[in-house]
Amino acid sequence: MFASIAVLLLAASVWSQDMSYAEYLEQIQACPEECRCPPSFPNAVYCDSKGLKQIPSIPPYTWYLYLQNNLIDVVSEKSFKNVTQLKWINLNKNKITNNGIEKNVFQEMTSLLYLYIEDNLLDEVPSLLPKRLEQLRLSRNRISKIPPGVFDGMENLAMLDLQNNKLEDSAITENTFKGTKNLVQINLSKNNLKKMPAGLPSTTLQLFLDSNSIEKIPDNYFKETPKVSFLRLNYNKLADGSLPKNIFNISTILDLQLSHNQLTQVPQFHRSLEHLHLDHNKIKSVNGSDICPLPVGIVDDYHDEKTPRLRYLRLDGNEIKPPIPMDLMMCFRLLRAVVI
Repeated sequence: MFASIAVLLLAASVWSQDMSYAEYLEQIQACPEECRCPPSFPNAVYCDSKGLKQIPSIPPYTWYLYLQNNLIDVVSEKSFKNVTQLKWINLNKNKITNNGIEKNVFQEMTSLLYLYIEDNLLDEVPSLLPKRLEQLRLSRNRISKIPPGVFDGMENLAMLDLQNNKLEDSAITENTFKGTKNLVQINLSKNNLKKMPAGLPSTTLQLFLDSNSIEKIPDNYFKETPKVSFLRLNYNKLADGSLPKNIFNISTILDLQLSHNQLTQVPQFHRSLEHLHLDHNKIKSVNGSDICPLPVGIVDDYHDEKTPRLRYLRLDGNEIKPPIPMDLMMCFRLLRAVVI
């Protein structure tokens, strides 16, 4: 009795004027007993870290659903009956397989914007995903396949995280990302790629390819991604001969990371570049005159907007010894940190 009175008093103290008092009480009573539904966050349902083996019946008013760190292996339509406003669902660190995802369960979540299924047992990207989805995080699964057309119609998808899976070159074709029109961040790090991925959307701004086995970048590769700004290729097998001369000489690239490769010299880059990571390669020396995007003698003649923008340079883990070459500093007047 006293517990019931306490619930009523708490409900009265946080009741929102945007809904009737009866509606608010109904929300509290609809909260699954395995979960938490904080009155201060009335559209969120917390069922994380409860040792759950199945998803409870989710209240229809739910916008944000937290199911991470459980033992769930099935995502069923029954659990989401009448849940039409769900915007965010976190299913990380469970035991979900592709066979455990009922056919239309995600497709029916027409308002869903964020879907996290990291650290599970998926072997391919789930099909029939919501068309309004903006973020899809599938890192640390066993994904080796991206079904044809899986992203068709997903025009709002902005971020795709597939790092630490089992993707090989054949899994990514010219048509893989064809259905996307706003994809800006693609993370394919820690897979089994030997080649640069094919068919990247022209909207790509951030491309993460760390810890693969990429040996070569084709000439004009970035012609199809004219907006790429952040490029990470750390821990690959790139050597001088596998890089076309001007492959990174692109005005949009602001952050270029090539650490832990097999380079013996600094590749050419555009004066717009701001961060360059070349640590742990095989570079023996750095000649500022050779790598300066502009002739060193005339850098002073340019206005600030024409000055090379490099601010951060990592060269440690090579065969270079201090001091920092003076001609390097003469060219890159905006350098704030050089690590040798």
